[in-house]
Amino acid sequence: MLDYEAVPGSIILVDQDQEIVVSPIPSSDPDDPLNWSRNRKLLSMFCMVVYMVAIVVPSNSLYSIFSVLTEESGQTLDELNQGTGYMFLFFGLGCLICQPLGQQYGKRPIYLLSVLGTLAVQLWSPYAKSQGAWIGSRILQGALGAPMETMCEITISDVFFEHERGRWVGVYAFALMFSSYIAPLVAGFIAEGMNWKWVFYWGSIFNGVCLVFLFFFFEETNYVREHVAQPVPKEGSVLEGSSGSGDPEKIDDYSEGRSESSLEHQQKPMKTYRQKLALWDKPRKNMLWEMFKRPFIIFFKFPPVVYAGFLYGSGIIFFNILNASASMILSAPPYNFKPSMVGLCYVSPIIVTFITSWYSGYLSDLLRIKLAKRNGGLSEPEHRLWIILIHIILNPAMLVLWGVGAYNGIHWIGPVIGMGIIGGLATIPAVSSVNYALDCYREIGSDSLVTLIVIRNCMSFGIGYGITPWITREGLKNAFGEAAGVSAACMGTFFIVLVVGKRMRKWTKKDYWNFVQKSIDNGMVH
Repeated sequence: MLDYEAVPGSIILVDQDQEIVVSPIPSSDPDDPLNWSRNRKLLSMFCMVVYMVAIVVPSNSLYSIFSVLTEESGQTLDELNQGTGYMFLFFGLGCLICQPLGQQYGKRPIYLLSVLGTLAVQLWSPYAKSQGAWIGSRILQGALGAPMETMCEITISDVFFEHERGRWVGVYAFALMFSSYIAPLVAGFIAEGMNWKWVFYWGSIFNGVCLVFLFFFFEETNYVREHVAQPVPKEGSVLEGSSGSGDPEKIDDYSEGRSESSLEHQQKPMKTYRQKLALWDKPRKNMLWEMFKRPFIIFFKFPPVVYAGFLYGSGIIFFNILNASASMILSAPPYNFKPSMVGLCYVSPIIVTFITSWYSGYLSDLLRIKLAKRNGGLSEPEHRLWIILIHIILNPAMLVLWGVGAYNGIHWIGPVIGMGIIGGLATIPAVSSVNYALDCYREIGSDSLVTLIVIRNCMSFGIGYGITPWITREGLKNAFGEAAGVSAACMGTFFIVLVVGKRMRKWTKKDYWNFVQKSIDNGMVH
């Protein structure tokens, strides 16, 4: 029975003995992803990373060869950037279709179709030389690659408990950023050593190898639990032995997570390998129209999700500014780098991304546990937002080093250091925003992430469409000075959410539990 007065996202994470209380509560079914063996979970995460690399590498392999593409295709740099802007837009808009399909019919077939479709677009792209064909190829690639934007995070949520999720979202963010940076590095050498068209051809070959691997090893993670346990204290309740008075029987509520029907699972055999290869999830009541509407409803009724989308978008636009201006800055005087050398500069953000992914993922889990212990065992989603502090301090300074430093013709090591830190810092808002949205409204996380990503990618589209005219009109010095100020202002909004975040979640509790109950009634809760 759902408690409509419970505040979404507020959970008891640590009991009176300072032990972790798992959330969500697993069933006793051996095929419940929460019950999988460690190796089975690790294989699922490795497959998720393979999928990410298969989609992101072809999508980001062009940035170091834009100067070559302008000569070969006859398009301007602005037109090429407009095309990538449309691609990012449809990475978001495509989630409106792929996410409901994944929840209704299974994530596994959507992942496989996504890789297959990206393979086909890569074969077409070298021949899309007019602006219309180029934009069309980018739109199609974005729509087909959309599952990597939201479905991967839900796969993590399917497999891991809440106190473990941060580190794996960190792995997701690392795969996203690492793939984005390694792609132009490799592409630069391919373009010089073979031909620019082979940047696309090798992308399609790589997609084919990944498709075969994922078919045989990427298992379905959709799982519907008959009941949803609410490890959610009412306002003002704390654990016994903490700084306030609490109800020691509150922890007993967690045992309600296992329904009587879970006894049926105790004798259920685990799926065979052949059964794991099934392309379609089990039949269920058709909820496609309902799930299609939900992201739009969430946009108007759940402010924390809108903020998470804004936070993610605010972080990713500087990553896009970096990519869009890399070839422009490093190929021009005084640096005059070849495409291969522009690509080699992406080693810098790869190194920093490895560090920041660990910081934003693993340490955010530890921080949440520590703050829960200090808060009488009660954990709030806003606790994860503290990791943004490092972004506020470093990102504006690095934007100045990158753009203003290049304007003044400083030694190339300065812009490359700035490039590395800007690129690496992008993982912090990525991890914190996704975790925040999932922590606030876990049972409708799939729908919430679609709203989040659409907001983020609309922001990304806007900056991709306007970045070249902005830099051309303002010049490197003014453009990146302005970008530094925008970065600090956007990220600084997290201080406001620390104060009003829980209040916003209280406003939405009845709408949220109505959503959850409807999902339970239709067998779609996860």
